Amino acid sequence: MSWLTVSEIVRNFGLVIGGAIGGIVGLYLAWKRATASTRQADAALQQANLALQQAQLARRVHVAELFNGAVGQLTHEKLEVKLGAIYTLRQIARDFPDLSEPTLELLTTYLRESVGAYGDREPPVDVREIMNILNDRSVAP
Repeated sequence: MSWLTVSEIVRNFGLVIGGAIGGIVGLYLAWKRATASTRQADAALQQANLALQQAQLARRVHVAELFNGAVGQLTHEKLEVKLGAIYTLRQIARDFPDLSEPTLELLTTYLRESVGAYGDREPPVDVREIMNILNDRSVAP
């Protein structure tokens, strides 16, 4: 075997080994990059979930404030304020199914406790609106 043949064998062997080592290093670096990307994606997803939970909580707090304000306005002397409270409660019942039953119960109690006998007269507008809401099946749970 000549020196040239041995040299070519060693060179080819070195190229194969070098290529294999390069491939292994490349695979390792790709794996590290994929792992880092996965961790970043997980962190971004957790942040998005947290932001969604915070937004939902803020919305619930806002609805609770609307609900409490509307309850306080049901007995207001001005008809416009009462109607605004009634319509707010109707919308809360529609938009939040878990609050629908308590809202409708509140309106029912309001009618029962604060409405007098009208005889042949037509009930006031606020009472009629509450009766319409209670009869509307799209609001009921």
